[in-house]
Amino acid sequence: MNAHDNEERTFAALPPARGGAFARTWWGRAWLTALEDGALDAEQVRTGRRLARAGAVGAVSVRPGRVTAVVRDTDLAQHRADVLLDRLSDAQWDRLLGLAVERAGHVAALLDREMPPDLVEDAGTVGIDLLPGLGELEAECGCGAWDHCRHTAAVCYQVARLLDQDPFVLLLLRGRTERRLMDDLQERGTTPPGTDVPVGPDSGDGEEAAGSASHEGVDAAEAYAAGDILPPLPAAPGLPAEPGVPPSLDTDAPPPPGVEPAALGTLAALTAVAARALLAEALHDGAAGRAPTARPTMAQDAVRLAAGVREGAGGVGPSADALTERLARGSGRDRDQLTAAVLAWRHGGAEALSVCEEEWPVEGETLARARAALGSAWEEDERPLLRARANRWTVVGTACQLRLGRDGRWWPYREEGGRWWPAGEAGQDPASVLVAAMARPDGEEALSQGSARSDGARGAGPTGG
Repeated sequence: MNAHDNEERTFAALPPARGGAFARTWWGRAWLTALEDGALDAEQVRTGRRLARAGAVGAVSVRPGRVTAVVRDTDLAQHRADVLLDRLSDAQWDRLLGLAVERAGHVAALLDREMPPDLVEDAGTVGIDLLPGLGELEAECGCGAWDHCRHTAAVCYQVARLLDQDPFVLLLLRGRTERRLMDDLQERGTTPPGTDVPVGPDSGDGEEAAGSASHEGVDAAEAYAAGDILPPLPAAPGLPAEPGVPPSLDTDAPPPPGVEPAALGTLAALTAVAARALLAEALHDGAAGRAPTARPTMAQDAVRLAAGVREGAGGVGPSADALTERLARGSGRDRDQLTAAVLAWRHGGAEALSVCEEEWPVEGETLARARAALGSAWEEDERPLLRARANRWTVVGTACQLRLGRDGRWWPYREEGGRWWPAGEAGQDPASVLVAAMARPDGEEALSQGSARSDGARGAGPTGG
């Protein structure tokens, strides 16, 4: 930054912006919102952002009501670009200064190069808009464009970087230098008489400040009341290496009636594991990208907890066995049914559990699509004989089965000990899914025997009973 005259500040060209957002403060983002929402040609705005990021904007001159810079285009042609913003009237400045002196925290925040959100909101209630709104950033460019072009957009992005460093740039655009503003505030009694206020080297007169102002801050209730102009949330927390360990419940004090310490400790440990998984998902994809999920039923939650008990304790031990038995009874299942449900849950959550425990009729278009998928999954001489019942197709002569989910995906199952067990994850191609169910050598042999049946049997397979 360079020294300048009283009514103008000139900022040296900034280096290229390597990644990250142009505006990191809430007031810098508000400036860019006025540009991006008000420009008629979004492509020009995007091109301008690329120019600014590449360092194509020269020195920026800021004075009341106008920003000027020379922008080098992609063809190396240079264009003078101006961005205009209405200045506040003397009466508006008088009302704004009156609001500022009501709380010393306002002045202290400005001296710390921050824009207090409640000052902006209070000013808006009396008809003074410090930040530009929709359509307030006017454009003039040597390229001849009548609205924002790539050159004026590039200047706006560069100004956002300057605003991040110093909100007094915005106040200068609205008509007052930092020095004049501080003098006016001092006259109203917000700083000790005869004491210089701390200002930057580009505050309007090029002088360093000798004093300092007390920083009383901004009341928290006022900051939260600012609504949509609140500062950004703090950075997301880092992902801990391991889930948190709940406190030990092994004490000499007897537990309250109906409370089992072992079960409560397991529930706390599972909650810590789930919380870490949710945090990892949010850090990876962002919370906004996660679709809301339906609240699980008690039967589904019993399976989820049983899966956690077995994973957390290796599925063995008196405590794990007792909890598993309790979850089985509470959900109306026997031990084997809960085991099958846990296997399904691990393969695909609630959808897989539904396929494991529910039969539903396949009719109409759904049946037509299922038949088409089964008919096209194999070559004519390789297609197995299938017997259908509801949404389940069993490979005749084998211990393998395909089940159709309500979302159109196929799930593999294998029969062992007189019960059908989930054998893998779902897929759109029934032939590929069936490979998981055929993983056992005896299953592969049975399939080959089933495939050697007559052409007539193979042809009836997808729809046979």
